[in-house]
Formats: sequence, structure tokens, C-alpha cells
Amino acid sequence: MTLKGKVHKFGDDINTDEIIPARYLNTSDPMELALHAMEDADPEFVHKLHRGDFIVAGKNFGCGSSREHAPVALKAAGVAAVIAESFARIFYRNAFNMGLPIFEAPQAAAEIKAGDEIELNPDTGEINDRTTGKIYQSQPIPPFMQELLADGGLMAHLKKSLEVKPA
Repeated sequence: MTLKGKVHKFGDDINTDEIIPARYLNTSDPMELALHAMEDADPEFVHKLHRGDFIVAGKNFGCGSSREHAPVALKAAGVAAVIAESFARIFYRNAFNMGLPIFEAPQAAAEIKAGDEIELNPDTGEINDRTTGKIYQSQPIPPFMQELLADGGLMAHLKKSLEVKPA
């Protein structure tokens, strides 16, 4: 399955407070969090975002506090995936645990522009910038992490693996 959408571009060191400001952490409702996704980095983000669009960012995306609310807010807002030069390690794991696909692709992160239309093949990690015609390769997602994403995140994956199979 190929993901297709428009790019919303951010720079380096986007922290979890910019992704979902702490003032909204009094709820765990994904749809409420979605209303405030990226609010402190771009107050108009949720109004410009269309379900299936991408965030492309620089290095250390998701740095700061280790809140699961950050990937939950992005996923619920409709972000198809985040492509960045690099991710803060705790955000990296939280994203997969919450079912948000993320891809490390330094060259793509540097060259893809805001507004570009891209296609991303999650199975191969290939990123096609349809605006420029350039193709990039992201780091492949390990098979277990692909399972987490396919199941909707860690909790859904665990629930599925613990289901009692009829004899």
C-alpha cells in the first residue's frame, strides 16, 4: 500500500511540546489532542492538514519530554507518516507503539519542500517526490515494527497476540 499526500515542512529539534503543547495534556482523547497537533510550531497546521498528508522535518524530531500524546495527536490529526533526518529515540519508540509510521531519510528531509506531493511505500521505504520526480530511500522499518504498525500500535498488537484461538 502506497501512502500519498502533501508535505508540511518543519525544521530541526521539533520537541514534543511543539507537537502537542503541555496545556492540552489534561486529556487522552485522540480527537481532542488532534485539534492541537503542532500548534506551537505552526498555529495553522491542523487547518492546512488533509488526512494522509506528511510531516517532513530535520534532525531530532520529537525531542523533549517522553509523552505518548505527541504521536497520538499526529496520528489522530491524519498525518500519514513523519519523515525526518533523525528522531529522538524515545519519540521513535513511542511513534511505533502508538501506530504512527516514521521514516529516517536525511536526504529526503533536506531536499523535499513544503507543498510537494509525495508517495511513500512503507514496505520498501521508497519516497517518490512527485513534484520534482526525485526518488529517495529511507531506512527500512524492521519487520517487528512493521507488525506493530499493521496492528495499530503496541497495545493492539499485544491484544491480538493474546487472543485465544478456537481449538
